[in-house]
Amino acid sequence: MFYIQSNDCTKLAVYDYNPHGSRTIILVHGWPLSHKMFEYQIPTLLQYDYRIVTMDIRGFGQSDESTCGYDYNQLATDLFSIIHQMNLYNFALLGFSMGGAIVTRYMCLYQGYGVSKLCLLDAAVPTYCQSPQNPYGQSVQDTDKLIQLGYHDRPKLNQYFGSIFFAKKHSHPFMNWLQGISDDASGLGQMQTLFSLRDENVFCDLQSIQVPTAIFHGTKDQICRFEMAEIMHQNISSSQLFPLKDAGHGAFYDNLEEFNNLLIHFLDDNNEKQTT
Repeated sequence: MFYIQSNDCTKLAVYDYNPHGSRTIILVHGWPLSHKMFEYQIPTLLQYDYRIVTMDIRGFGQSDESTCGYDYNQLATDLFSIIHQMNLYNFALLGFSMGGAIVTRYMCLYQGYGVSKLCLLDAAVPTYCQSPQNPYGQSVQDTDKLIQLGYHDRPKLNQYFGSIFFAKKHSHPFMNWLQGISDDASGLGQMQTLFSLRDENVFCDLQSIQVPTAIFHGTKDQICRFEMAEIMHQNISSSQLFPLKDAGHGAFYDNLEEFNNLLIHFLDDNNEKQTT
């Protein structure tokens, strides 16, 4: 792990696995997690000789807890700072949940600089909350209740979020591990990004995506409903939709082997075609 400074001098924790790998993928985690959420994808990607660059979003994991900068524009700029300073180019970019919204904003704000393929995994796109472009999002009122809960009892908020994160039952030690990652987030970072989830909209950004795009989404996702994946698919011209049957928001673990296999297949396939 090492640090890279963003444009406002916030230090971002960066992790570079297999730096001499034959291909590169950048992984952007979701709320309220850290790079650790990809623990069960990293060995598979290494097996296929990928260079894996991950980061902790500001306010999460080992990155600085800044007092501001939790809007999608700044979070996309943080990502660009890492890409630019590491001289990365011709890489695949994957974003999970809120990370999916961040990489979508990156594709618009930086014209997809360096990206050869995009992966949206149970993404909070086009909006997390209900909007004219997304009637399937969470209600603003329910999100406000989560905000109030977080300001009074953040571990309880994380426990609730974990209880709806998966569609399948997993071991208590695993669920405790997941909550530990969430609890390690800074209070300021976790709550400020929850405001961004509630208020921001990346629908118009979808038109900026001109690279082959895989949309992986659990069909039983309670947090970002599967219908949101269909909206993404309809509005990204070069997209493929991969429904992960009976998986929840944490489809990367509910359907672990299936997701890892689909991801590798998409990354290695040079002749992607749209699916319905």
